[in-house]
Amino acid sequence: MRIVIVGGGVLGTMHAWHAVRRGHEVVQLEREAEARGASVRNFGLVWVSGRAGGAELATAQRARTLWEQIGAEVPGVGFRANGSLTLIRTEAEWAVAAAAAAAPDAAGRGWRLVEAREVQLLNPALRGDFLGALHCARDGAVESRVALPALRAALAPTGRYTWLPGREVRAVAEGSVRDDTGAVHGADHVVLATGAALGGLVRELAAAVPVRRVWLQMAQTAPLGEPLTTSVADADSFRYYPAYDPAPLAAQPQPPVAAEHKMQLLMVQRLDGGLTIGDTHAYAEPFPFDEVEAPYDHLTEVASALLGRALPRIERRWNGVYAQCLDPAAVAFRSAVAPGVWLVTGPGGRGMTCSPAIAEQTAEELSW
Repeated sequence: MRIVIVGGGVLGTMHAWHAVRRGHEVVQLEREAEARGASVRNFGLVWVSGRAGGAELATAQRARTLWEQIGAEVPGVGFRANGSLTLIRTEAEWAVAAAAAAAPDAAGRGWRLVEAREVQLLNPALRGDFLGALHCARDGAVESRVALPALRAALAPTGRYTWLPGREVRAVAEGSVRDDTGAVHGADHVVLATGAALGGLVRELAAAVPVRRVWLQMAQTAPLGEPLTTSVADADSFRYYPAYDPAPLAAQPQPPVAAEHKMQLLMVQRLDGGLTIGDTHAYAEPFPFDEVEAPYDHLTEVASALLGRALPRIERRWNGVYAQCLDPAAVAFRSAVAPGVWLVTGPGGRGMTCSPAIAEQTAEELSW
């Protein structure tokens, strides 16, 4: 078949990957010169640990397997099976982690509760004050800023993949796509993987999409100077990921800035040694066009406390917007919006983690 994919982010690129691997011809269009949305403005985490049980966890587990396979085939994506540590500093946080580690699916998630001494064996860069951690051996990471070009470079030699950046799609009809250069691309199937861009063409084709947009701030530091051997989270992540029961934290309020911006600390080391840290969450539009400094101060304070040393200076700050499906039972929104045309969006903060499996599910559903 000939498949046209609209959107150059990780979800669109993973659809291209599965289609080409199944022997089809793919044309992928992207309105920017390079993907610049949530697919590159993230931690690069392949995050199994916090996923809700059921379909979400199964999708994340399958995606983790696929990322490892893709990483072996395309080293440029920078996949590593580094695991994660969610650090615990209070008895209430320990209670949440202990309940998670005792859950029936804990072994399948790679969860186990470890004390401070083992934390430092697993990740010697963590020399701060903590009681222990919830360790997840199944978590991983990729290099989000370079993964997409690496995947496209791996697809190009097949002769069945065409990348067309700087093309904004103006019209979609059964069997064809027209871009803003006037070029018409024939298609047996069209996949719209437009991320958080839900206006324009998407609104014309699907007036009511059960997806909201989420705004967040993140940053990257100078090199740490030593390996951070696992990804790291603070226990505020127990408040936001559906795998956990945060009830024991009810009597432990967040600092005001963290509560205001719905914050958790996530921290992962890039291959150049720098640390990506974040993040905040805002749901009410219009989103701010400026970044607020107080959340960065909070992240710096918490990260420094866990490292037991000053955080390296922040070299880059950015914000981003991602699309989140409102159906709690759905990992993403996938729907036929016209004959032969499917809209796939809304994985939320799970996009980098789950995109290989979401795209595989599309391929299976459409009998590619």
